Amino acid sequence: MPDPNIPDAFDVFTVVLLRRPADAPEMTEDELDALQARHLSYRAQLARDGATVANGPFLAQSDETLRGMSVFARSPEEAARLSAADPSVIAGRLSFEVVEWWVAAGSIAFPSATEPVGDRRPLPAD
Repeated sequence: MPDPNIPDAFDVFTVVLLRRPADAPEMTEDELDALQARHLSYRAQLARDGATVANGPFLAQSDETLRGMSVFARSPEEAARLSAADPSVIAGRLSFEVVEWWVAAGSIAFPSATEPVGDRRPLPAD
């Protein structure tokens, strides 16, 4: 008998985790402020374009290299391409990882999204 706590379908989202690399270049406060402004502007443009449906920093975490996360309404390949163009990534202050996030079907919604986000998949076979 199937376990009722294990969903038969999942919504799969493309998530990008932003990290501070160990070898991030040192910058002056003014340089960091200007870079942060360009980074935030770029991420805001991704949201306006419908490429992302959620963005935000991590402020309390067990791994201090984790800096933020974005949920993309794009394929993992496109999310990687767009993330590589982030000014903070180009400057070497951030790196990124692209992952697929599987959650129980229907458990998360992005009401401001203007297009479908993620795709529905059945429970993977063992």
